[in-house]
Amino acid sequence: MPHRLASATITVADASGGPLANTDLTVRQVKHDFLFGNILFNLAPWACGESDDEARDSQEAADWLELFNFGTLPFYWRGFEPTRGLTNTETLLTAAKRFRDLGVTLKGHPLVWHTMAPTWLLDCSPDETEHLIRQRITHVVSDFAGVVDIWDAINELVIMPVFKAERNAITPLCLSKGRVAMAKLAFETARQANPHATLLLNDFDLSSAYECLIEGLLEAGVQIDAIGLQTHMHQGYRGDEAVADLLARFARYGLPLHLTETSLVSGHLMPPEIVDLNDYQVSDWPTTDEGEARQAEQIAGFYRTLMAEPAVLAATYWGLTDRGAWLHAPSGLLRDDNSRKPAYDALHGLVKGDWWIAPTRLTTDEAGRFDITGFKGDYEISDIVGYGNAPFHIGHAASGGVVVH
Repeated sequence: MPHRLASATITVADASGGPLANTDLTVRQVKHDFLFGNILFNLAPWACGESDDEARDSQEAADWLELFNFGTLPFYWRGFEPTRGLTNTETLLTAAKRFRDLGVTLKGHPLVWHTMAPTWLLDCSPDETEHLIRQRITHVVSDFAGVVDIWDAINELVIMPVFKAERNAITPLCLSKGRVAMAKLAFETARQANPHATLLLNDFDLSSAYECLIEGLLEAGVQIDAIGLQTHMHQGYRGDEAVADLLARFARYGLPLHLTETSLVSGHLMPPEIVDLNDYQVSDWPTTDEGEARQAEQIAGFYRTLMAEPAVLAATYWGLTDRGAWLHAPSGLLRDDNSRKPAYDALHGLVKGDWWIAPTRLTTDEAGRFDITGFKGDYEISDIVGYGNAPFHIGHAASGGVVVH
């Protein structure tokens, strides 16, 4: 995967600018540029100091941070603003700031979605509904700017105007305005609130309907920063070849791809005749030894396929633990008791093994320089006698300077 690597010539100098020639040092990788993600729904109370089981949640947080660098926080409108005008901004912002301080890049999910719209919105006229959507986007994106700067701007737009599973105020608005106008509403309002935000179009419908929608939005001048692809696979893994073909179909638009919602079960598979995954509700869906072995093999194949496609910049697995998993599926990488499944170890072996540069001893030359090739990301120089640690980055730049103190 040469597209995931970069080379650099680093010059090491002291505080006065003098090069540290012929100096022994250690280089350690600290973080990937690639966004290896998971949701933070379970851990938001812990981050706010409101955990109901501190030992359990602290261990879960440690396992999360050991493997992931990119977290999705829930901004579902119904839960975020259960009563009109009363939001949980303060609580969620407290959690977001703690995760940011722990080095996590954050995404908010979602700004506009017909599902989980507040019921009080049903009492509003279409014009008032549109005004309130714009108001929500503006307040949320501006309030969290600098902490959460990546957003699913609009979620599942393909089905939005024809959605029938639940009465809501957003579906009829989308039906009257059209998909393009709804997308413009979401993207342009969010962009105005935070011009530096990364805004995604996100969908589970990966058929040609989504391609047509993307093409229509691009032709209409909607500035999409990344295409979100949901891949919940409760009915079985698509297979490496099918995933590669899927990525190629959407990479042709020249936009970054984010795999936004991925799940693979470690128990029995959902029956193939189920059309809407939400329709499969069972009281007991246990993880099994056979299922866990299958999940581990498949998650490794999935992530290898993602890393082989240059357009993919982020991948979010939907849930670390089976506790509270979507649809009660055994789709987590940890069991209910937070013990690690083989899938956790398999993914860890890639992210922090195959795709990670082990600590390396190097010696600078007469000009205080050394050459390095590694996975794009953040690194640190250490173990220079008499000096502290110093960070640097390997990316597109061919060279750089590091000052140690």
